[in-house]
Amino acid sequence: MSIVDNKVLDPKLVANVDADLQPTKKRIMGSVSYAASFMGGCVSIGTFSMGAALIGTLTVAQAIIAMCIGCLVIAVALAIIGECGHEYGIPFTVQLRSSFGTTGVKIPGVLRGLPAIVWFGYQSWVGAGAINSCLKILFGFDNLPIIYALFTILQVALAIKGFEGIKWMENISCIFIIGILIYMLYVVNTKFSSEIGNVFSGIKGTWGMPFWAATTSFLGIYSTMIINASDYSRNATDDIKPVKATSIYTVAILPVTLFMGLIGLLVTAATGNSDPVEVFSTTMGSKFLTILTLLFIAFAQVTTNVLNNIVPPAYVLMESFKVKWTHATILVGVLSACVMPWKLVTADSAAGLSLFTQFYSAFLGPIFAVMAVDFFILRKKKLDLNDMYDKEGCFKGVNWAAVIAIIVGSVCSVFVMQLSWYVSLIPTGVVYYFLMKTMKSSKGFRKGTIFED
Repeated sequence: MSIVDNKVLDPKLVANVDADLQPTKKRIMGSVSYAASFMGGCVSIGTFSMGAALIGTLTVAQAIIAMCIGCLVIAVALAIIGECGHEYGIPFTVQLRSSFGTTGVKIPGVLRGLPAIVWFGYQSWVGAGAINSCLKILFGFDNLPIIYALFTILQVALAIKGFEGIKWMENISCIFIIGILIYMLYVVNTKFSSEIGNVFSGIKGTWGMPFWAATTSFLGIYSTMIINASDYSRNATDDIKPVKATSIYTVAILPVTLFMGLIGLLVTAATGNSDPVEVFSTTMGSKFLTILTLLFIAFAQVTTNVLNNIVPPAYVLMESFKVKWTHATILVGVLSACVMPWKLVTADSAAGLSLFTQFYSAFLGPIFAVMAVDFFILRKKKLDLNDMYDKEGCFKGVNWAAVIAIIVGSVCSVFVMQLSWYVSLIPTGVVYYFLMKTMKSSKGFRKGTIFED
């Protein structure tokens, strides 16, 4: 069934539902546009910091392999969770109702929204710093707080236009982004070749826990994006089935992550500085190239934030607090400033961001497991949209089976924080499956499942 042709949804159930939360009526992203959106959306300065955090533990080859493993897991996970949104045209917050309940969706919604807001603030500050450096070079103007405020407002304004605006922005940006990333890596490798060689000459590396922890760090950057994959896939054309979607995700995410992670690793190894703005504003050797690189850093934050860090928490706010799309995006911008991103870009932030990523992955892995088990195993990929949009129907309230399962999974992952996302999956999935089978409180959620009475 394609939601584009679906006529079975009762209009009364969505009469008071914001149009952005209703099933998609128009698919606007073909294969090229969809790949471009992820390519632009994954140029994260957070990846730069994750690369910087690997210094002293892994060799360059091991770092590359760790990034590749993380990206392949991301691609498969995106395809798994995104299949529901692609098939039924529903967003993440509506998809959650079958597993968490109409009230319970607030729990995974908050766990998804908070990291996005933190990253939005962090990346906006980095982007504003790049713009401020350009203005300082060209005109002698230096006022980072003002630039940060204006830059945040610009990104919110772009997000307000919705996916139509996001589509064209990402399409235009992807070629520019890849070109600049290749150039930046070339400059780093040639300008600092001797320093890089000296740093890595004494590193033996390891294939043990630090290596797999590195895959978790890179995976963790996108673990927020994974669970709300339906917010993106619902806009993809009907021909983008799971296998094709996995290929698109891999082609889009892998090269960008490799370039950003390696640049972070090599630059920090050579200079001892994990702040990309400061490094590239002082080492390019040409005013034109310096400005071009800094503008790229700023532009990259826009493409990432608008797609990954504004849209998902905005949907969560719309679902939880009944606010309009415009108001929700503005509120996300305000909250991003409240996390004080200027504290996150200090010289000591790289290791802290890596730990933060591993920590919230401990909660997002269990949410992924519950959603996957619910849709694929229990419901056999069959949903009734009237049930999904009926606030007084079988999914009313909180499904405590899902809540208990993510608590169990999160607790298990805390014992191996470095592998938090992986460790949480099996305990969460097993607990959710058996609780759905046995708990009386989950009886109302059994409609359409293998446990339906």
